[in-house]
Amino acid sequence: MDSGRISEHGFLADGRSAALVDRHGSVNWWCPARFDSPSVFGRILDDRAGHWSIAPEADDVTVSRSYLDDSLVLRTVFHTGTGSVAVTDALALEPGARGHDIGLRSPRALVRVVEGLSGVVPVRVEFVPRFEYGRVTAYLKRSGGLIDAMAGACRLSLRSDVPLACRDGNATGRVPVRAGDTLRFTLGYAPTYDGGDPALPDADRAVAEAVAGWRSWADLHDYQGRYRDQVRHSAMVVQGMTYQPSGAVVAAATTSLPERPGGDRNYDYRFVWVRDFSLTLRALWRSACPDEADRQFSWVARAMGRIDGGRVPIMYGVEGERDLTEHALDHLRGYAGSRPVLVGNDAWKQRQNDVLGEIIDAAWLMRHYLDPMSPDVRHLLCDLADQAARSWRLPDSGMWEARDTQRHYLSSKVQCWTALDRAVRFGSRLGDPADVRRWARARDEIRAAVLGRGWNDRLGAYTGAFDSDRLDASVLLMPLVGFLPAADPRMRSTIDVVERRLSRDGLLLRFDGDPAGFLICSFWLTSCLALAGEQERAVRLFEQLAGRVNDLGLYAEQIDQVTGEQVGNFPQAFSHIGLINAAGLLTDIAERRRDVPADRPHFLATGTDVVAMST
Repeated sequence: MDSGRISEHGFLADGRSAALVDRHGSVNWWCPARFDSPSVFGRILDDRAGHWSIAPEADDVTVSRSYLDDSLVLRTVFHTGTGSVAVTDALALEPGARGHDIGLRSPRALVRVVEGLSGVVPVRVEFVPRFEYGRVTAYLKRSGGLIDAMAGACRLSLRSDVPLACRDGNATGRVPVRAGDTLRFTLGYAPTYDGGDPALPDADRAVAEAVAGWRSWADLHDYQGRYRDQVRHSAMVVQGMTYQPSGAVVAAATTSLPERPGGDRNYDYRFVWVRDFSLTLRALWRSACPDEADRQFSWVARAMGRIDGGRVPIMYGVEGERDLTEHALDHLRGYAGSRPVLVGNDAWKQRQNDVLGEIIDAAWLMRHYLDPMSPDVRHLLCDLADQAARSWRLPDSGMWEARDTQRHYLSSKVQCWTALDRAVRFGSRLGDPADVRRWARARDEIRAAVLGRGWNDRLGAYTGAFDSDRLDASVLLMPLVGFLPAADPRMRSTIDVVERRLSRDGLLLRFDGDPAGFLICSFWLTSCLALAGEQERAVRLFEQLAGRVNDLGLYAEQIDQVTGEQVGNFPQAFSHIGLINAAGLLTDIAERRRDVPADRPHFLATGTDVVAMST
């Protein structure tokens, strides 16, 4: 049995890591130490890399599943010809943790509860741990009613209500589950040499605590704009992808799920991209999560430290690590034969000038929280503005992280403009009059260069790089950051050309040759249409995109334009952030002439001005 399609998986989280569970009751991914640590279940990348399945032994199984309301606790119901059973899965939270404290001290335990609903259903349990991304098969040892799996630096302990037979590094068992029966399983992780045993909380209590913890977090974030249910759920997914000890949000929970099955663009996304930073902050704020937004800014400031004119790192590990050197796991065949399977991401070495704009834009968004501005933050922002003034003329790898050659990407120039525009707005809070004049001059030079060398008369559009004839969806950021109004004739033409040439059924490629529609670009198109005055078409497109989630409301990075299959790493924070921000913009436009509740952050993008204000 293989791991199934990407979209067949559900997502569990505990503030440190994530697990993926498919429709067949198999846990196919879990890196228990933290998001980017080695897996103990890696079946999604290779059938030999470990899994833990609990499922009916029947051929005529139908499945329904859902999250328990306002939580990331998953309940899957299996209906067979002889009866029905439910499996409830959760990554445990610390008992009593509520609100913003959830995930800070999670016990690193995966709990599963099986309930007989009707009839009698034969259920098979397969516990197949494989450490170090499937490299290591542990000896299984029975000890005091537990099954211990220990090898190298990793230890797992499983408490099971079903007797399991151990053989060749696997533990298996069968049991008839009758209506009214309840079976409980708790799997705990601990490092081998830290001196402690894996935590094994009571399964029933752990499920109840996880539900209560997630619901308490949701209760603090009462978004009241349009598409409330979708925004609240996407905000919870983003929260589930947050490494709570630091507050960093990873791009995705997985590595090497391909942009095209069988392809080789298979990267590790379990890290934190500065590019995502401003959009993540905006999404958290839009979804009524200002405390998380404040933590995000604090985290990036700590991770960067003093730049002092050096190259700005474009990504980090969840605790601020910079060296994310990439290597291949050659022993894994990859999802659908997609090799290489990679750990680490060499994009950390690239120059990507757009990150300068993302950071200063985030500071502008958070300016009320930065008043008074600390000397360290002021020094960082000044240094970034100075870099934008110096570096905007240099080619870079661009926001799609090209690995062939550096180019003069338009989105990088525009985001350098954003950095300087926001620095000028900060004015004396950030620099002295000479600084502000210098930043303003550089900002105006960038604008002139983009308007001149970025426009292609033959295409009738701004293109992906200076003096290029290649379209690129990243130019849709121009109205979203306030560089040009969406209704500007050239910008409006660009939106039309990009949509006509790169879009199919609302799914927008990043560029010609992109293997699938890139979801956040599709949401950018929605926002641009709304800003250009086409609200009805924007709403139709948004609702079409919002309907492309899987049955649990989850997005991967991309969706195939032909088959509709989700592809890429999963779940993808960028995609959910795109939904939140597009829904917020549609709300803003609908309410532009109406009063907005005083306790809700409000965002407007009008003309060449982007304003974030806590009204």
